[in-house]
Amino acid sequence: MKNYWNSKLSSIVILLTSAVALQSHAQFSLDKAMPARKASYLFPIKPGNTAIITGTMGELRNTHFHAGLDIDTPGIGVPVLSAESGYISRASATTGGYGNVLYVTHPDGNTTVYAHLEEFKGPVGDYIRKERYNRKVSEIDLTFAPGQFPVNKGELLALSGNTGGSGGPHLHFEVRDQNNDAINPLIYDFAEVKDSMAPLVFKVALKTLDANARINDQFGRFEFSVVKNGNSYSLPHPVLASGNIGVEVLAHDKMENSRFRYGINYINLLVDGQLVFQQTIDKVNFGNTRQILALMDYKTLELRGNRFNKLYIDDGNQLNYYSGAARKQGIAVNKDQPVEIRLKDYNQNESNVRFDLKYTPLVTETPLLATSGKPYDTELVENILKVQVKQCTENQSTFTIWSTGKATSLSPAYSGNNQQMYLVDLKTVLPDSITTCQGTMKFNFKDRIPSESKYNYYSDLMDVEFPLQSLYDTLYLNVSYDTLNQQEFFTIGDRTIPLQKSISVTLKPKLSYFQSRNLGLYRKEGRGFVFVNSEWKNNRLKFNTRDFGQFTLMRDTIPPTITKIALSSAAARFKIKDNLSGIAYFEAHLNGEWLLMVYDYKTGILKSEKPQPDKILKGDFELKVVDQAGNEALFRQKL
Repeated sequence: MKNYWNSKLSSIVILLTSAVALQSHAQFSLDKAMPARKASYLFPIKPGNTAIITGTMGELRNTHFHAGLDIDTPGIGVPVLSAESGYISRASATTGGYGNVLYVTHPDGNTTVYAHLEEFKGPVGDYIRKERYNRKVSEIDLTFAPGQFPVNKGELLALSGNTGGSGGPHLHFEVRDQNNDAINPLIYDFAEVKDSMAPLVFKVALKTLDANARINDQFGRFEFSVVKNGNSYSLPHPVLASGNIGVEVLAHDKMENSRFRYGINYINLLVDGQLVFQQTIDKVNFGNTRQILALMDYKTLELRGNRFNKLYIDDGNQLNYYSGAARKQGIAVNKDQPVEIRLKDYNQNESNVRFDLKYTPLVTETPLLATSGKPYDTELVENILKVQVKQCTENQSTFTIWSTGKATSLSPAYSGNNQQMYLVDLKTVLPDSITTCQGTMKFNFKDRIPSESKYNYYSDLMDVEFPLQSLYDTLYLNVSYDTLNQQEFFTIGDRTIPLQKSISVTLKPKLSYFQSRNLGLYRKEGRGFVFVNSEWKNNRLKFNTRDFGQFTLMRDTIPPTITKIALSSAAARFKIKDNLSGIAYFEAHLNGEWLLMVYDYKTGILKSEKPQPDKILKGDFELKVVDQAGNEALFRQKL
């Protein structure tokens, strides 16, 4: 399929070499490419003590590459020390993301980053608090001149915390070079980090990449559990295969005395002893970090949460950092071939996976199991629409594709166990419906949208604008409309398909609405709904989204709730919550004067931060909380 990497991904260097000799007994080929280790930086948390690392640089996260080390802290309030002398160049306090974060720039040109902090310390802490009060803002982003806040190596910068998008108390520590690319902090050879464990492998997935490919005589994507023997893994049986096959691996790294999972920096794929794929993650460019969605099998991630790393490059990827006549489409299986996957972490602990692909020509009969109780099932795999149909009688195999009023017959690709499998190539036909002996399947395909150019779709239902590089791959756009109990539902695309950039959508509701602030747009997510910022214009609703899915209009008339946890002369602490649209903003006053409140969206906790540590809270306290629909909640009490 067309691949959506349309800008140079400097965070990953993937070198594909032509199938020239690299014998299977050769050493891992990336040793010389690994950055030279250094020993000048101080470990920022309890230097000299063995650390528990909860995340490493280059890990595959759901929407981005992890850019640094996550260092576990026993709760909140552990001293955070400067790794090297320099000056504080930036400080930021936000509800999400890095939360409270400091940036320290050093004479070598690097900048170290310290994120999810609980409290800024020293003169910079006093300055940040003062500026938040001067500007009357909870969130702030400040930059500083080189001489404004100098620091020495080992100097106390802050106390560790759990602010922003943190999943638990820890310090997120990064090292960025002069180009603002995150480099692996482990090049500084921290003795506090112990790692002699090789990566762990759990599954291998094989995927057919064209209509003539098969895995165990079938078309689709199939997962195989591995058998472990030390640091070597294997599949218990050869896999029957033919055609163009993509390989994926589910694996992560481990360290001693830790329950956490880590990223794998280096992966090689060898076929017949020849290197056909090579992936190196030792630098993260923040402008391209969302490209991770092209590196993983996104559908599996979205549906099951598993991060399978693709060991092939989708067809259509023309980026200039690929060299030679490498197999961008995976493995071409036309003979028996041994396959080996080599995985190595930054500390050069290595694992391997070996299995055999046994070439088997296409067959027309193979066991097929019904995937549901329905008479037919469909699944989109790359450019192919799989349609599995329960066979009616031995002589009935009618399969008619209807597209723009024209009918085309198709024979089954293979069959078995009273099931028939049909493969519809969407590159040649977009079905409006398909008729079989079991009935008629209707589809809502509207067009093919290439990944290489911008595209606009117009209809009486909605308009959708796809900017350049918004797609990772060719999209077979489907849109639909439905109503239930006087509520409209607009479906755009499939949530298992990722978007690289936001698309612009204009919905054209058929029902009439009284337009007020409490009427909002929502996207269905799981069993609930997520508020989507939108605006009405000429009775049409416009919005931007980076998620496909189902959208609907709902009214939120219920104000947020405010629950007092503690309110005294020492501190104010509340829990706030909204039932639908979510918290938009909050503000507190004491005797009419603005009071800084800090919000943790993960817990819903809102707490005060006084202008001076020794100042007491006394007088008339007022807290207002407003949701996205404009509903207000107000709390008042005299202290």
